[in-house]
Amino acid sequence: MYEVKLLTALRDIPLGGLRYFEEVSSTNDIALAWAQEDARDFSLVIANEQTTGRGRGGRGWQTPPDSALALSLLLLPKNRENQNISLLTGLGALALATTLEENYALKPEIKWPNDILIHGKKVAGILVEVSWIGDVAKAIVLGMGVNIHASAVPPEGELHFPATSLEEVLGKSVDRVEVLHGFLTALLKWRPLLGREEMVAAWGEKLAFRGKQVEITGGDGQVIHGRVLGLNQDGSLHLDTVESIHFGDVHLRPTQL
Repeated sequence: MYEVKLLTALRDIPLGGLRYFEEVSSTNDIALAWAQEDARDFSLVIANEQTTGRGRGGRGWQTPPDSALALSLLLLPKNRENQNISLLTGLGALALATTLEENYALKPEIKWPNDILIHGKKVAGILVEVSWIGDVAKAIVLGMGVNIHASAVPPEGELHFPATSLEEVLGKSVDRVEVLHGFLTALLKWRPLLGREEMVAAWGEKLAFRGKQVEITGGDGQVIHGRVLGLNQDGSLHLDTVESIHFGDVHLRPTQL
């Protein structure tokens, strides 16, 4: 039923291909393998249930059946995208935030670099992975998970950050295929603007914790404190104490002072 609805709803989206799974270990893994075959640009992998998905820093997460939008979109990069790979996470976050704002009258914020917050709680996350040939990206996989139903939200003890779902926020049923259609439409709009000032500025306007004191923990355990000033043109985070923090295994939270 979900697959049939997808095929019907996405007829106006120029997909390179579509692979649907009732259950899969990781949509990103499927997409990365597809990239080694005959996959075309803008090919979509989507699953009703995901058993061993992953987020940034290798953290695992699961998608219970019928609970969330779990997808991976395969991009065959053009010149501009090869030059701006660090901005692709922001591109995906901006496309989803735009969808939630325009289609659902929400006010989402982007917790740098890859989470979507509503009312300070995480509703979605993005993971970009790249298949390289030397120093050139052969394929880029933009993976995304969106909590649609309350059952998608992990138990409180398993959370790294407070989480919620779209249905909890809106107080009504949400069609995940409609969310998907809106996201893909927005991504098609923003993709040609990757790396341009307009795109980075729009991302920055939705940046969570702007003007607030935060702490950032790097993968090496180093903790940086500072006030969020905004984004640099390359998508790195600009604090009043550090001019440029680049993508990596980081956590961004309001400091508890």
